[in-house]
Amino acid sequence: MPRRRTLIASTLAASVLPAAQALAAGDLTRQEPITVTVELGRPDGRHVFEPNRLRFETGRLYRLVLRNVSQAPHYFTSNDFAARIFTRKAQVVQHIGGRETVLAEFKGTISEIEVYPGHVAEWWFVPVAAGHVTDLRCGIRDADGRTHAQHGMVGEIIIE
Repeated sequence: MPRRRTLIASTLAASVLPAAQALAAGDLTRQEPITVTVELGRPDGRHVFEPNRLRFETGRLYRLVLRNVSQAPHYFTSNDFAARIFTRKAQVVQHIGGRETVLAEFKGTISEIEVYPGHVAEWWFVPVAAGHVTDLRCGIRDADGRTHAQHGMVGEIIIE
């Protein structure tokens, strides 16, 4: 009888171990994030996203760094993008003397992040649905009454 128990235990181990390894490989919490940086605005005052065309792959963890390099606040807004991703967190980051400090962290559904001049926010997410997103924009209004999007601060996001 001991030989039969050993055979059953070996068979179970052989069938369970690969399944456990497959689950670990698909564990999205263990991924290293892919960092993508977008500059909001330009130091010369132009209202743009740089780059204004982004590409992501479903199932991968991304750390989108939103860096405002202008003298005006800017939004990174896209309802369609927000509907196609799982947000792990968004956070406010302060850089002083080469050191990075996280000041705040937000979780849940996010469709718009505002970043003040000279500051940085990060959006950690996993795309879950493919598509072509064309509603990326900054909706802040200038003194002339026009939005930054009307001045050219628009973009597109491709999720494959």
